[in-house]
Amino acid sequence: MVVLHQYDYLLAFGTIFAFFDAWGIGANDVANSWATSVSARSVTYLQAMCIASVMELGGTIGVGARVADTIRTKIVKVDEFADSPGILMLGMVCTVMASATWLGFATKIGFPVSTTHTVLGGVVGMGIASVGVNGVQWVGTGTGTELINSGVVSIFMAWIIAPCLAGLFAAILFTITKYVVMLRKDPVKWAFFLTPFYFGMTASLLTTLLLTKGGTIKSNLNEAGTAGVIVGVGFGAALLVAVFWLPWLWCVIVNGDWQLNYFHVIQGPFLFRRGEVPPPPENHVGIMNYYEGHLTPEELAAKRAVAGSEAATADLEIAAVGGEKKADGTEDADLKPTIIPASLPRKSLIGPKPSGKIWNGRVLFWWVKWLLFRGVDHDIVDLQKNKKDFLAGDLELAHSKAAHYDNNVEHMYSYLQVMTAATASFTHGANDAANAVGPYATIYQVWASGAVPAAGSDIPLWILGFLGGAIVIGLWTYGYKIMTNLGNRITLISPSRGFSMELGSAITIIMATRFGLPISTTQCITGGTVGVGLCNGDWRTINWRMVAWIYFGWFVTVPVTGLMSGGFMAIIINAPRWGTV
Repeated sequence: MVVLHQYDYLLAFGTIFAFFDAWGIGANDVANSWATSVSARSVTYLQAMCIASVMELGGTIGVGARVADTIRTKIVKVDEFADSPGILMLGMVCTVMASATWLGFATKIGFPVSTTHTVLGGVVGMGIASVGVNGVQWVGTGTGTELINSGVVSIFMAWIIAPCLAGLFAAILFTITKYVVMLRKDPVKWAFFLTPFYFGMTASLLTTLLLTKGGTIKSNLNEAGTAGVIVGVGFGAALLVAVFWLPWLWCVIVNGDWQLNYFHVIQGPFLFRRGEVPPPPENHVGIMNYYEGHLTPEELAAKRAVAGSEAATADLEIAAVGGEKKADGTEDADLKPTIIPASLPRKSLIGPKPSGKIWNGRVLFWWVKWLLFRGVDHDIVDLQKNKKDFLAGDLELAHSKAAHYDNNVEHMYSYLQVMTAATASFTHGANDAANAVGPYATIYQVWASGAVPAAGSDIPLWILGFLGGAIVIGLWTYGYKIMTNLGNRITLISPSRGFSMELGSAITIIMATRFGLPISTTQCITGGTVGVGLCNGDWRTINWRMVAWIYFGWFVTVPVTGLMSGGFMAIIINAPRWGTV
């Protein structure tokens, strides 16, 4: 093994920019898994970040060692670099420089771009600059789907395949939920019937996802054995939910047992033997109102009518169940939704900065909290509602056209939504982390061995941990930027809608993986969001400005990173040298 110490500076630059590339993936891409859950209020932003950190890091280290060979072997013909491996090392440095720069800029302006296409665009650019147009693999080899599952054409096919398939599957799921559960006379009863099935189906699908797209986890089972494991996991999950979780949920929702905690789930059917439920205390908060702050058309009309009147009062806020009073203090008989005070202010994790010098203990502690929690000390739902820019449009009007369903049923779906989001986050770490790991692993392996690494070569564990940690840091420090532009900024999100979006996206990933088709998590969740939004029966429930903005981000990513990476590469390899004319 020949260590290329003459290229130590390239390894240093590659390490720095690979870190920032992974940081950008965490800041820009991880929001795909959690934006709908946070927007639907199934979890708080801080809870989502904590779960995502564990899942992303676990997915990256645990099953992320299989490098995405598309980045190294199916875009540029690496045989062209056999005699000059240092040029390949330089090309990958240029790739991560371009990718990190673009992801940082895109996150700053709110572009939810595809990190996969960011890196692939960079590889294409450096390939053209170094080995020419003929050195780039534009289409795949073989027949059928093999023609489009690799090469540059795979990038363009993903713009069509991913959002359309995800939108279709998410729309089907939500349509079933809407007519089988939500619009029934007793939706809670129907939700209890279908919940074990949904849990079982979700567990089976996500097991399929992990078995077919799961990094270094290798399955020696034949097709029959794999099918048996998938069905068995789904049946086991449904059985556990029916025996333990449904009795607990029945006591909480139907019986109103406010004394139950999560650890009581283990009692299962024995919970039905609990005695009569005492009245709750005055300060008890029951099932969350998942539609708080989102008005119906009648409530919105009343609000805007009052807001346009000179007699409107400024110290009251209309909430989802709220209304308004007339100037003389009497209630309008025709518009009689009740008034409730504005919600209590959210408590900041950081708090106000204390006075004093920086070395003062309280001031120093505040700065520590600021460094650790500034990125997660945000109310994403409030930011989505109150952020006013040219992309917002009339969100109040768009949200008002979406139906409000039973909050008890939405509460049941919130658990399903967290399950799909957590597993999607784990899978993202196992797969999309390769967008940073792949180029950096090439840089390190060329430096350490002096040769072009073979396809599928092993990745040192420290690289997975290093870049997995960078993804988590990016998520915690800057993930809120993209999270704000997704979710409710596209259409109204509730747990039942968000579950359909996330599961529709997961089904798309499973099918695309099975047939070897290219997909992007960003494009899948955006397509799923639009598909569910259209199920409201009114195209005006969707903020098409935001959809166009997101699609524009996809469109410009490949040429921008290609030009940046190719420009870096061309300038460096063609730069004048001392002693030359």
